Amino acid sequence: MSSREGGLQAPTRHPLGWTSEDFYNEEKCLAEMDRVFDICHGCRRCVSLCDSFPTLFDMVDESPTFELEGADKSKYKDVVDHCYLCDLCYQTKCPYVPPHEWAIDYPHLMLRAKAIKFRREGASLRDKVLTSTTTLGRLASIPLVDVTVNAANKLGFVRKGLEAALGVHHLAKVPQYQSNHLRKRLRNHQPGAQEPQTAGPTRGKVAVFGTCYGTYNTPQMGEDLVRVFEHNRIPTKLVSGEKCCGMPKLELGDLDSVAALKEHNIPVLVEAIRAGWDIIAPIPSCVLMFKQELPLMFPDDADVQTVKENIYDPFEYLMHRHKAGLLNTEFPNSLGKVAYQVACHQRVQNIGLKTRDVLALIPGTEVKAIERCSGHDGTYAVRKETYEHAMKIVKPVVGQVQQFDPTSYTSDCPMAGSHIAHGLGHDTDPLHPLSLLRKAYGI
Repeated sequence: MSSREGGLQAPTRHPLGWTSEDFYNEEKCLAEMDRVFDICHGCRRCVSLCDSFPTLFDMVDESPTFELEGADKSKYKDVVDHCYLCDLCYQTKCPYVPPHEWAIDYPHLMLRAKAIKFRREGASLRDKVLTSTTTLGRLASIPLVDVTVNAANKLGFVRKGLEAALGVHHLAKVPQYQSNHLRKRLRNHQPGAQEPQTAGPTRGKVAVFGTCYGTYNTPQMGEDLVRVFEHNRIPTKLVSGEKCCGMPKLELGDLDSVAALKEHNIPVLVEAIRAGWDIIAPIPSCVLMFKQELPLMFPDDADVQTVKENIYDPFEYLMHRHKAGLLNTEFPNSLGKVAYQVACHQRVQNIGLKTRDVLALIPGTEVKAIERCSGHDGTYAVRKETYEHAMKIVKPVVGQVQQFDPTSYTSDCPMAGSHIAHGLGHDTDPLHPLSLLRKAYGI
């Protein structure tokens, strides 16, 4: 192998190739893990990211030879289990990603290993339930059921039983469910009658992919998005008939379920796009799913590529409006000091710190961006076996928030914000950046 360090070219991603039989060949996957892990062992730039890398390096350092060849390969599964596919190693740390000749794609190698495990063993009842977000949200948000579920989740003996039965850590902060969910709140909403105005690549009217979490757990976030966009004369409506974006199933390695969700969502989104609507999703992982993961799973699907080119992060969209002189910058209310955790799935989209930049336009507002992982990642922070790891990962973020002593703290990922609140010992969740923006507008 060449010893050449990484070059200056931008990272490129190869298609996942998940439909080939080789993808599920365990011997070939293990050989690729040997190759990649040996390179990682000699580099170690990613040690400060998720616990996948410390687990790998400890495995090597505890071997008789202090090299990968002497490591216990049965522990490879632990390395895989601690990767939650945030992609930060690929986008921000690894010097050996394509087009480098070594072509390291650590997250997708971990995804391959997860997919092989899922095909061989399936998933536990807990993981099936926690990743079936659309079904879980619909059931738990039924009137009175939501009250019962939310109340039960606050009872210690119930949580202990849940830990014993399903492996959900009894101390983990679990989301509240709302019977007054997003679609109920906006059932009578009609898009504004303003004439859409283009700005950069945006066409000036948006269809909101509400997301499972945004619909059933944090509907205020979606409602605030609609109010803020319409305040900026951007006609806004909800996407009709959406299902989960597929990210929870992707992280489980259940790629067939990802494909089934894609078959439902993509036609709905393409129909809206062809009718002149841009697509917005308020949660970074959902945007990333349509911008990156599905296009890499289905590189030859023209409709998937169409959605990729027409879906935006909300603040990315607003910054396009600002650059075109179309953003309303009349803010009657300041926000004071805002500690802003930059969500991993937003950082790897390479759009820059657009949320920070928009919030910084508000007079009397100081924004501190914290570019550290919260450690939540969907189910990682609630599973019994990984809860303590998630709490360790969030500590640096909590420390920076406490040191800054902000008026408000926030994250584009409401799950990350909730986990930070848990680390701070707060009972209430922080306001989403869209909610802060609505507050600044006074609407």
